[in-house]
Amino acid sequence: MMAKANGAVHASTKEPLFSFGVIADVQYADIPDGRSFLGVPRYYRHSITVLQRAVNRWNEQGNIKFSINFGDIIDGYCPKDKSLWAVQKVLDEFDKFDGPTYHMIGNHCLYNLPRSQLVSLLKIATDSDRAYYDFSPCPGFRIVVLDAYDFSCLGWPHDHPVTIAAMKLLDEKNPNTDKNSPDGLVGVDRRFVKFNGAVGKEQVSWLNDVLQDASTQHQNVIICSHLPMDPGASSPAALMWNYDEVMAIVHQYNCVKACFAGHDHKGGHSVDSHGVHHRTLEAALECPPGTSAFGHVEVYPNRLLLVGFDRMADTEVRF
Repeated sequence: MMAKANGAVHASTKEPLFSFGVIADVQYADIPDGRSFLGVPRYYRHSITVLQRAVNRWNEQGNIKFSINFGDIIDGYCPKDKSLWAVQKVLDEFDKFDGPTYHMIGNHCLYNLPRSQLVSLLKIATDSDRAYYDFSPCPGFRIVVLDAYDFSCLGWPHDHPVTIAAMKLLDEKNPNTDKNSPDGLVGVDRRFVKFNGAVGKEQVSWLNDVLQDASTQHQNVIICSHLPMDPGASSPAALMWNYDEVMAIVHQYNCVKACFAGHDHKGGHSVDSHGVHHRTLEAALECPPGTSAFGHVEVYPNRLLLVGFDRMADTEVRF
């Protein structure tokens, strides 16, 4: 049976400017259920059912202009000889949505396939292997999609300058032999683990230019990233390596109203010191059979309304 909206926040009687679907961390794999390194149950086969429910719901509503997939389309435990098959199986479900889907790359994607192949498979609008871009769904708004693994140890060839530099950073920040372990790291320094990454220098400069242009055009901006960028909306071990650098750019402008992310499966919500809302989305992967986690965002001239379904909490952003 289709899950009903949580109903904690009721939609306005006025029509939104546009609405878009959101889902995070499907992490599909054709393997038995398992657990995270924290012991949280994971439902690898059921997660695609959650996606199917999301697509059906968005299509039934009839006014969902596009959807955004927040990365980790398949799981790292997916057998490597089935990686391509599994990605295509999930993409086939997204293709049943009546509008376009905008994708981003997550760490689990990069455990399975190189980023050059993922950029092509996910039809990411870029002229390089880097996967950041922006678009304007209506004159007063702009969506910015970040590539949170632009600078990382994942997805680039082992001898690539990015891989070498990222490993050097991790060696400096994380003394553990297992670079996926935050053991002994304190506070936000726990983010310096191999399953996270950063926005590279060129992308930081690009983001600054985009926000400057959006400000000039009096556009409100929604930033989407696989990795969270505020400690209040995420566990420290799930944060982007250079979230502070990125948010320093964001805070130079008044145009960014909300930052949405995935990766930290339990979800979270915070408002930072400059009034920017941060919303980490609950994972489709960790929904027991019969439950779901997805939603849609209704965009109004002065607010955003995330209408969550089942395990995804409603959230309102006023500006």
